[in-house]
Amino acid sequence: MAANIKNALNAYGQSSVELDVEHASPHKLICMLYEGAIKALFMARLHMQNREIGPKGVAISKAIAIIEEGLRTSLDADKNTEIAANLDALYDYMSRRLLQANFENDVAAVEEVQTLLSQLKESWESIEKSSTEASPATTSEAQPQSGRQPLSYGRV
Repeated sequence: MAANIKNALNAYGQSSVELDVEHASPHKLICMLYEGAIKALFMARLHMQNREIGPKGVAISKAIAIIEEGLRTSLDADKNTEIAANLDALYDYMSRRLLQANFENDVAAVEEVQTLLSQLKESWESIEKSSTEASPATTSEAQPQSGRQPLSYGRV
């Protein structure tokens, strides 16, 4: 593929993600972070299978960065202490497991973390679906009728 076409596709992909992020709800942003980490781990597994050490390390580092800098730092312990603490511990475990997987070329460890992230992503998607089905879509500034605050991940 010609370099200019490849650069254009990369730029398009980047601007597409930026546009998605700009218009996404906080809930959707969390789902996008999960998706990004899952994709990075998919690439890491491919690089492991092809014995591509450098690209494998980059992909695993990307997944760890998403977990640590995206998911973990957005936890808000003030909203739900127990859930935030459990997620924090799980994210810490995933990061440590991925570091170990990188050093030992452990495909099973990458698959384990990928599975955990997929399960969390599915849970977040089901929460979003159930909350949109339960409330009428009138305006984006509509308040919940029950008087409860809408579900929130934290500081996103």
